[in-house]
Amino acid sequence: MTAKVEIYTWAACPFCIQAKQLLSQKGVAYTEYGIDGDEAARAVMSNRADGRRSVPQIFINDQHVGGCDDMYALDAAGRLDPLLNS
Repeated sequence: MTAKVEIYTWAACPFCIQAKQLLSQKGVAYTEYGIDGDEAARAVMSNRADGRRSVPQIFINDQHVGGCDDMYALDAAGRLDPLLNS
């Protein structure tokens, strides 16, 4: 089974670009929600992300993973691949 991956981004955000690059390197398909300047979409993201308003915010199988640094930390700890393959 392949994980459902969702990422909320801004177009020019370097952390968003890094997060998407890691997912692409791993061959993971993801749904991207570009929320540039869309406060309603940002509110939806924030609600899902326990109040966090920074981008990116990443979800795997509807579980909030966090931002770019959080995802890279999971990867470094060997815990990202099992999530992506669940």
